[in-house]
Amino acid sequence: SSAGSRMTEPVRSAAARPIRVAARSASVALVMAVLTACVAQPSTPPTLSPPPTTPPTQSPTQMPSLGGSTPPAVSPSATPEPPLSLDLPSDQDRHRVSVEVAPEVPAGGDGRIMVTVTNQSGSRVDELVLRWPSQLDEALYLAPFAPSEQRIANGGPPLWQEWTKWVLGPGERGEPAGTISLGWGPLLAGGTLTIPVLVTRRAPGPVAFDLQLLAEEAILTLDDGGPAELRVSVP
Repeated sequence: SSAGSRMTEPVRSAAARPIRVAARSASVALVMAVLTACVAQPSTPPTLSPPPTTPPTQSPTQMPSLGGSTPPAVSPSATPEPPLSLDLPSDQDRHRVSVEVAPEVPAGGDGRIMVTVTNQSGSRVDELVLRWPSQLDEALYLAPFAPSEQRIANGGPPLWQEWTKWVLGPGERGEPAGTISLGWGPLLAGGTLTIPVLVTRRAPGPVAFDLQLLAEEAILTLDDGGPAELRVSVP
C-alpha cells in the first residue's frame, strides 16, 4: 500500500452488531428463564411414610366374680289377709261336710244368717262348732238367740237352747283368743243341721268375715278336700 495508508482493525459492519446483540440477549433471556423456572417451581416435599397403625388398647372385659357373695333371692311378698280373717287350726278333721250359708240381713238392718250343714261321712261328728272373729262384734253382733224381757224376768223360761257352748276365746277347751265359738251338739252321719244365727247390726255398711266349721277344735273338711272355712258377706 502507499505510505499514506495504515493498518487498522477491520471495521465491524452495522448489520452484524444487532445479530450479536440479539444473540447475547437471547442467552441472557435463556439464563433468566432457567433461573425463574427454578425459583418459581415449588419444591416437592419429601414423601413421608405413614406411621404403622397401632390398634387401640382395649380394656380387658371384666368377668363377674364367681366367688363373690350372691345377693339373696327376693321372695314374693305374701298377700295380706283381709279384715276379719281367721287363722286355720293346726288340726283338720277327716269328716267331710257340705255347707250352705245364706245371710238374711237387709242393708242397714238386723236379721239372721242361716247355716245348713250336712255330714257326708259315715260317722258322727261329736260336736259341730261355728267360729268367727270376735272383732266382728263392732259391726255385727252374732248370737244363738235374741235377748228378751221374758228371758231375763224372774220366772221366765229356762235358758235352755240347742247350742252347747258360746265362748269368747281364749277358752278352757282350746278356743283361741280373738274368736267366738258357738257349739251345736252332735251331727249324725248323713244328718243335716240348719242353724239360725241372729244378727244385730252395730255399724252401717257391708261387712265380710271368715266363718269356720269345726269338730270341736279340728276344722272339718269340705267336699273338695279343703278346710271348712267360708267367707261370708253381709250387705
